Amino acid sequence: MQYVKRFALYFLFVIVLNRLQAQNTGEPNYDESKVPAYTLPNVLKTVTNRQVRNKATWEQLRRPEIIKLFEDNVYGQMPKAFDRLTYSIKRENISAMAGKATLKEVLIEVVHDQKRLAINLVLFVPTKPKGPVPVFLLINNRGKENTDPIRAHKSDFWPAEMVIDSGYAIAAFHVSDLAPDDTVSYVNGVLRLYPEQVTAPNGMRAIGAWAWGASRVLDYFEKDPSIDAKKVAIVGHSRGGKAALWAAAEDQRFAMCFSNCSGNTGAALSRRRFGETIRRINTVFPHWFAKNYKKFNNNEDLLPVDQHMLLAAIAPRPLYVTNASKDLWADPTGTYLSLKNASSVYALYKLGSNLPANPPAINQPIINSSLGYHNREGEHNLTAYDWNSFLKFADVYLKSR
Repeated sequence: MQYVKRFALYFLFVIVLNRLQAQNTGEPNYDESKVPAYTLPNVLKTVTNRQVRNKATWEQLRRPEIIKLFEDNVYGQMPKAFDRLTYSIKRENISAMAGKATLKEVLIEVVHDQKRLAINLVLFVPTKPKGPVPVFLLINNRGKENTDPIRAHKSDFWPAEMVIDSGYAIAAFHVSDLAPDDTVSYVNGVLRLYPEQVTAPNGMRAIGAWAWGASRVLDYFEKDPSIDAKKVAIVGHSRGGKAALWAAAEDQRFAMCFSNCSGNTGAALSRRRFGETIRRINTVFPHWFAKNYKKFNNNEDLLPVDQHMLLAAIAPRPLYVTNASKDLWADPTGTYLSLKNASSVYALYKLGSNLPANPPAINQPIINSSLGYHNREGEHNLTAYDWNSFLKFADVYLKSR
């Protein structure tokens, strides 16, 4: 009997050791059968175990709790104060795109504690609109040539002509203005204005800085008479998609959010440990998230939130998330499940999600739903197909209002 007990203990030890070794190798899991059992935090139950049954309790109690949990444990605080915010038009061309649009290159300057930050915005507005127009704002995490203001270089990553032809304005800023995407130089941006964030365990890092920058651009849109500032759609791809979600959750002035292939700590559920994991993202990109987030490396189950709660925090505003069929790193199934689990909060606003039980087939977008989704054929990228779906979704929820 004693031998059997010893053998059982040894067998258990081997299982635990193998799991730890698998975690530490950093090899990603792409096998659904190896997704661990997990329990998601209940988005409709407060930290004191109170059930949320209506939108008033959600807005007054649970939503603020969730935002604070993400601030303290994942993305860091979002500084609210600054001393001065100014705008100037560096260049304007009223005959851009062969007369279809007006180009504005806007310099947004933020001053705080005698330090200055410059955000460079590229904005195209349809020529002679009937009134202020809705705008798509891209957080550009790719090369600046993708948002070329003179249109010598055109890219499906930011198909400005397509958006203009659809009757929307389109704008972009580059992440390097707010925080260079580098483990050392990320502090050489907005964090110069808020140096206390760098040392705080729940301080903002690069992802938070990019989201903060999106809000400063929205401040400008509220001053531009050609833009309908109540109809601003924030867009991001990959790491930019993470920032877009956080911007929309933190700043409820954004009317709509599009998060493209955002994966781990974006739209995908962390507890599934499928593809990219918290440990991997914190190891490779240590400058993206608050220091506190590293506590959850290989400890996803201890995290008091998961990404369905971030998506839910955008309710009742329309939200569209995507995947690509060959981008398993971003966990398409986990992204869809995250969206499904956010739908209970949209239901508080009597907004049906129209999301089927299982993810839709490849290239079968879900458009007529407050929670939209598609899984596009192809690689990890932001493409014309994605933008075409975004425009159809916006036509339902922006142009109709």
